[in-house]
Amino acid sequence: MHYFSKKLSFIAAATGCALALQAAPALAETLTTGVDPTFSPMAMQNLKGGLEGFNVDLGHALAKEMGITVKIEPSQFSAIIPALNAGKYDFVLAPTTATEQRAQSLLFSEGYFNTDYTFVQKKSVKPITDLSQLKGKTVTVNSGSAYEAWAKANEAQYGFKYQVFSTTADAIQAVLSGLADAALIDNISGPWAAKKNPMLQTSYTIRSGKVFALVFRKDDVKGRDRLSNALKCLKKQGVVAGLVKKWLGTDPAPDAASVVIETGQGVQGLPGYDPTPATYSCKS
Repeated sequence: MHYFSKKLSFIAAATGCALALQAAPALAETLTTGVDPTFSPMAMQNLKGGLEGFNVDLGHALAKEMGITVKIEPSQFSAIIPALNAGKYDFVLAPTTATEQRAQSLLFSEGYFNTDYTFVQKKSVKPITDLSQLKGKTVTVNSGSAYEAWAKANEAQYGFKYQVFSTTADAIQAVLSGLADAALIDNISGPWAAKKNPMLQTSYTIRSGKVFALVFRKDDVKGRDRLSNALKCLKKQGVVAGLVKKWLGTDPAPDAASVVIETGQGVQGLPGYDPTPATYSCKS
C-alpha cells in the first residue's frame, strides 16, 4: 500500500505541474532597440529619468500593435547601428535617414517621417511662403550642416545672405535677437523650437526627398517586413500622424511619410526595397 500511495502521489504531483504549466500565460516576446536621448523631441530623458519622445511613443505603439514588448535603451547614435549588427539590438528605433550608402549594408522599413529643411522666423513677421521672398534677407545656418551647403549653393540665385553658427540654438537666437530674418534648420528642431517659444513660427519647408525609417540587419527580411507591416497599421489608424501633432505641434501633409502607406516593403529607389504588395492585418 505504501508503494501505491507514493506512486499515486507522484502521478498527482506530475499532473498538477502539467496543468500549472498549461495554465501559465506565455511570456510576451521582447525586441530590444536603442535611441539617442539627446535628439529632442524624437527621444529625450524625462524628469523621472526615463525616456520620452516621438520615437519612444512609436516604439510602444508598434509593440502594442504586434502584441509584444519593445525594450528601448538609451545610447549614443554612433553606437546604435554597430550594436544592431552585433546582435545586441533587433532593430533600430532611433531616427535614421534612409540613404543609398546605408542601404548597401542595412534593410529599411518604409519611411515614417520626412527629413526636410524648414525656415524659422519671428512670429511677428510675415512668413516666407516662396523662396523668391528670401531676396535681401539674412539667413542663419548651423556650421557643417546640409543647411549650410544649401545656403551656399543657393545664395546667389535667391539673393540672400547667410551667417554660420556653431549650433542650431545659436542660429535661432540670432533670429530672436533681430540679427537675422530666418534660420534654416531641420523640420524637427524647427517645429519643436516654435512649440516651446511663442515668439517663433515655422514657415517655408524645402523638401529633401529623404525619410526616417526603421533599420534592420541586411539578412533580417522577415523582421523588417513584420515591423513594417505594424507600421502600416499605425499609419492606417492615424497613430503616426497623431505623434507628429503631439510632439511637433503640426499636422502632417496628406502626402507625408507619416500618412502614406507604401504598397511594398522598404524605401522606394533604395537597395532592399521589395515592390511586392504587402499583405497585413491590423488590430483595429
